Amino acid sequence: MPQPVNTVAELVEAINRADLDGALALYEKDAVLVAQPGRIARGTAELREALAGFIALKATLRSEAQQVVEAGDVALYVGRWSLRGIDPAGKPVATSGESADVLRRQKDGRWLIALDNPWGAQILPPKL
Repeated sequence: MPQPVNTVAELVEAINRADLDGALALYEKDAVLVAQPGRIARGTAELREALAGFIALKATLRSEAQQVVEAGDVALYVGRWSLRGIDPAGKPVATSGESADVLRRQKDGRWLIALDNPWGAQILPPKL
């Protein structure tokens, strides 16, 4: 039986092997991705563009810790990740974060990503 963590693991593998179509297939058609704090990608076309940016880094993405909370056909995935790659100018890139993603079980039993926020609480405005 597929689990939400399997979907996230497949996404990590797809990004690491530069498989843009494979990565996109793990999202619902109207999914939303927080590409950067303050920058949202909504729907397949924008998701394709945002994910292509990650893949262009020739990245190695790692999932370092994860926790899943399920409620029926919805799951909250919280994970810690790191990414290392090379930017288009040839400079090394290293970043990491704590994601908070929402996945939804489909009629066929698969879990697809509905909301992908790899930046977790970093998207919050600064404290006053």
